[in-house]
Amino acid sequence: MSTFPEFGSLDALGLAALIRQGDVSPREAVEASIARIEARNPALNAVVHRMYDRALREADGDLPDGPFRGVPFLVKDLLTWCEGEPLTSGSRLFQGWVAPMDSETAKRYRRAGLVIVGKTNTPEFGLVPFTESDLLGTCRNPWNPERTTGGSSGGSAAAVASGMVPMAGGGDGGGSIRIPASCCGLFGLKPTRGRTPTGPVEGELWRGAVVEHVITRSVRDSAAMLDALAGPDVGAPYFAPPPARPFIEEVKTPPGRLRIAFTTGSMLGHTVHPDCVRAVKDAATLLESLGHDVVEDSPALDREAFNEAFLTVVACELAAELDDAAAMLGRRASRSNVEVATWALALIGRSISAPDYSNAVRYLQRASRRIGEFFGRYDVHMCPVLAGPPFPHGALQPPAGEKAAMAVLGALRASAVLKAMHALERAASTVFEWMAFTPVANATGQPAMSVPLSWNAEGLPIGVHFTGRYADEATLFRLAAELELAAPWREKKPRDS
Repeated sequence: MSTFPEFGSLDALGLAALIRQGDVSPREAVEASIARIEARNPALNAVVHRMYDRALREADGDLPDGPFRGVPFLVKDLLTWCEGEPLTSGSRLFQGWVAPMDSETAKRYRRAGLVIVGKTNTPEFGLVPFTESDLLGTCRNPWNPERTTGGSSGGSAAAVASGMVPMAGGGDGGGSIRIPASCCGLFGLKPTRGRTPTGPVEGELWRGAVVEHVITRSVRDSAAMLDALAGPDVGAPYFAPPPARPFIEEVKTPPGRLRIAFTTGSMLGHTVHPDCVRAVKDAATLLESLGHDVVEDSPALDREAFNEAFLTVVACELAAELDDAAAMLGRRASRSNVEVATWALALIGRSISAPDYSNAVRYLQRASRRIGEFFGRYDVHMCPVLAGPPFPHGALQPPAGEKAAMAVLGALRASAVLKAMHALERAASTVFEWMAFTPVANATGQPAMSVPLSWNAEGLPIGVHFTGRYADEATLFRLAAELELAAPWREKKPRDS
């Protein structure tokens, strides 16, 4: 199988340029990716399904003349359907199920010229900010295999960081693109709500919190891919206003003098690790040196009320998702085919009344109004992506005793007991203590990005988070491109990548 040494140093557009010039064939690019997956994946468990034969046939065929023609690509094993290929969503419930069609996102990936070589690891239903599932196993971080990749697009981030592919697909419902990008030293942008398609099966996911896009090494790859993905599909319930011009043009445009607010205190938790505080303060100094107006300020947010409302929506949506899956698969979800914590969360979701669910949605919408007012004063808000560096595997899993209690109560279908034990509030306090910033942009629908600007003394990446006004990815891409030039990160790679 042929390889070429430039593969690991190129972003996706750079590789596509070599292919377009005839210096490398699509088959050679795909073969290089396959060789890297086979060499590096055993240590990382990033790729969980291979599509090599199909990819090689496509590489030899008549590929669409898109911006990424011939570039090998990986999709997350969640949401993105590939016709004739399995999709597990990280759950035993979906074992053996094969997608009957391409999702609209997969169609647009292919239309851009990408060649899908496999699917990446994800936690069950993308529910948690770490990639550890009973079905697919633990995904390991190329920077330190003992530390988390984040989640839920952890497999995609590990694959890109280790050089298996130059970019990979992801979805983001509470930080699932930005968190892994931060943990793995990559660029990850969550687009505006409704910017990318969810069809043809889904209308909106988690009340519009979930958006699909990619994790990349370079800013320009993310912009070019968003140009290829963006726009409504048939029957979309709503869609974001179209951009004034292609996003790839924004990468070439100076951002001008921006008014940027920054926050170092936890928004949804209580404490922030000094490494993450330092990353934001260093970024503030850099931004000031680039001519921006930088002030310390934060949107007003009731953390307990926000966390409970957000998890209420997730719990109810999960219960509905399990019912939807049962209808599609012809088999019901049960304690034998979903994880203990997932089953418990779904039981809590079933115990929540329709008015309580509606009130949670209304609370998040009202909070979004107040946060929108904050962006009347600022162009961008900056904060840490996470409240701490990548943690050791298993650190956020429920303790063994709590899992055993959930298993017993799950067997009894004791949702009322779980609710009385304040299981939702306890789960919120654990998860949001580390994932203390990213869900806000999912609730508001605003675009947000993780930019790899810092590494700590252990050599672990620490991302810096930027949120823009609704539908204003343009400002974020301009700012990210300026930062990429001022503080280059693409040459910082894990060993053996």
